[in-house]
Amino acid sequence: MELSGKHVVITGAASGIGAGLAARFHAEGATVVAADRDGDGAAQVAAGLEQARPGSAIAVTADIGSEAGNVALIEAATEQFGPIDLFFANAGIGGGTSLDTPEADWQRAYDVNINAHRWAAKHLVPEWVARGEGYFCSTASAAGLLSQIGSAPYTITKHAAVAFAEWLSITYGDQGIRVSCLCPQGVNTNMLKGTGDQSIVQMGAAVVRSAGKVLEPSDVADLAVEVIRNETFLILPHPEVLTYLQRKTGDVDRWLAGMRKLQARMTDF
Repeated sequence: MELSGKHVVITGAASGIGAGLAARFHAEGATVVAADRDGDGAAQVAAGLEQARPGSAIAVTADIGSEAGNVALIEAATEQFGPIDLFFANAGIGGGTSLDTPEADWQRAYDVNINAHRWAAKHLVPEWVARGEGYFCSTASAAGLLSQIGSAPYTITKHAAVAFAEWLSITYGDQGIRVSCLCPQGVNTNMLKGTGDQSIVQMGAAVVRSAGKVLEPSDVADLAVEVIRNETFLILPHPEVLTYLQRKTGDVDRWLAGMRKLQARMTDF
């Protein structure tokens, strides 16, 4: 898929990876809808794109943690630029630790990190199938292929995001629907810097930094364009993630033991 002339929607586009994707896709010639709950941030991103090429970008204030929010976003994007060619479900949240994480935090993680993907696809795929083409991209995490030490909600919902992307590809891949899933490790974003319980934030950041290089959002966006052009499934900005995944599938018990050792070391960050 070439992005020139395509209509692209990106959630979580006010900053970080989403803003990087918006800039890179726009540079490829796409029209861009920058969506985020942070409407001011999304507007700043869209304004920069508009300055470079008038009539090519808008911002939509959207909370994709509900089905209605996804429907409203799709309707606004379609009204402005016509049928959507590529939807990048990039918005995500961290937070939550163990089994005693409040139920409201669990639900919010499910709604933003996986249900949002499902709701968007529910309202996009039928039209794409009828058209014979469409591209669904989602941001999961290396934690979706492996696991995130210190956060059960993040680990579980990111695993679900990968599984949903796989299911979409299996189910609709022969009907013209292309699917890619972004699974980075450390990226220089607000999520990595974190808020809330600083002990948990620091442990998570220490785990990520111990596993590999922290990339810039622009690095991730460059690879995303390459993968979308080739229409392959996994977007792995950190190639070592594939090595870790192969070790995991090759000997799960050994991998689990190694993760427990890593967790023990991280308690002394």
